[in-house]
Amino acid sequence: MAVDLTRRHFLSTTSTAATGTLAASLFTGATAAEKAPDRIRLGIIGCGGIMTYHVRGLCERKSAVDFRWLCDVDPRQMEAISKPIAAFQKESPKRTGRFEDVLADDKTDAVIVATPHQWHCPIVLRAVLAGKDVYCEKPLSHVFAEGPLVVAAAKKHKRVVQHGSQMRSSPVTKMAGKLLAEGVIGDVKVARAWTAEVRNVVKPVADGKPPEGIDYDRWLGPAPKRPFNAIRFHRSWRFFRDYANGEIGDDGIHDIDMARWGLGVDTHPKQITARGSRMLLHGHVSDYPDNMHAQFEYPDGRLLVYENYPFTDYGLHGFDNGNVFYGTKGYMVFSRRGYFQVYLGKKETKGPGVPREIRGNRGRGYKEHMDNFLHCLRTRETPVGNPQTAHLSCALVHLGNIAYETKSLLDFNPKTEQILRNPTAAKLMTKSYRSPYGLPDV
Repeated sequence: MAVDLTRRHFLSTTSTAATGTLAASLFTGATAAEKAPDRIRLGIIGCGGIMTYHVRGLCERKSAVDFRWLCDVDPRQMEAISKPIAAFQKESPKRTGRFEDVLADDKTDAVIVATPHQWHCPIVLRAVLAGKDVYCEKPLSHVFAEGPLVVAAAKKHKRVVQHGSQMRSSPVTKMAGKLLAEGVIGDVKVARAWTAEVRNVVKPVADGKPPEGIDYDRWLGPAPKRPFNAIRFHRSWRFFRDYANGEIGDDGIHDIDMARWGLGVDTHPKQITARGSRMLLHGHVSDYPDNMHAQFEYPDGRLLVYENYPFTDYGLHGFDNGNVFYGTKGYMVFSRRGYFQVYLGKKETKGPGVPREIRGNRGRGYKEHMDNFLHCLRTRETPVGNPQTAHLSCALVHLGNIAYETKSLLDFNPKTEQILRNPTAAKLMTKSYRSPYGLPDV
């Protein structure tokens, strides 16, 4: 399922796509004749968290969009997000707690999905089947087996699907990618990714009743039925396997995606190991380790390393989230905080670095990534964060978690996408879905 691209071509097309000049889609198969209307009619599914940033950004940029639907199981989140929209457009969006209402509307062109992770794939697949284009927040999949389904469905139904890995569109990434493609640090052999931020200890609380007005059964969706618990709900749901993928799949997926980009690999790894432990003591509640060290070896011997540390606010190389790309001539420190710097030779002499004018938040790619999505809706070009690109990165999250949980060295076949000689680990590639919220027949 991997696309056969050389490292130089891989890096250059990633940068080119960010400017909207990439040729016809490899994955959607759509033609340039299939045009979106002058104003893209959007459905917003999941109105909390990062969605508030997306909506405000679209309103502030006076983008050529109409917000047609707001969808959330929590009416308070729809109310909060409606305020910037009211100043942006005269007509108020329709409101619903059922995403099916949004997908059934033939006047809705595209949806932006920012729900908890267990809902990503079920909603994305249904949206694609309903003829909608999709921007989905990370990670695209909750388990490995969901990724190939989205790749195949987007291709078959000729839909634009953009993954919320916004650094793919950042001007910082474009500049760094050009240098890497030109060989500024030689052949990149190892890529390192990290998350190093202080995390708060979350202590258990007793089960209770959902807040008034919440459709809690629908919030759970395909996840197992459980009594309502406040720490398994808004925000802290990220700590639990039913709804999320732990630190590696929450913040870590951004840095893992950039590590894979900088390493220039366009396939799955062949071996995976992972270890973790509990550093946040005193009753921290989580299904996942609060620190992890995972290694992914690729068929050509290149290595990707992911680390997360919950105990530090000083970060690594000065950044809470970042990467180092180690080449035969030097290395590059890169951060999605809008930074890169090259160091060359034995003396680690400073080479090219990011210009000051795009450092920091200006280099994080949120605006450019959404612009790329809207551009592709009109041109039917391949979005920068297309499903195949997303799947290859999200797969590292899932394989890392499986290696940790089974305490195994995983042997993996990149072509067949199968874990070899380890049936216990192989079972964790998929999961059960609670009826009636499972995956549609694709």
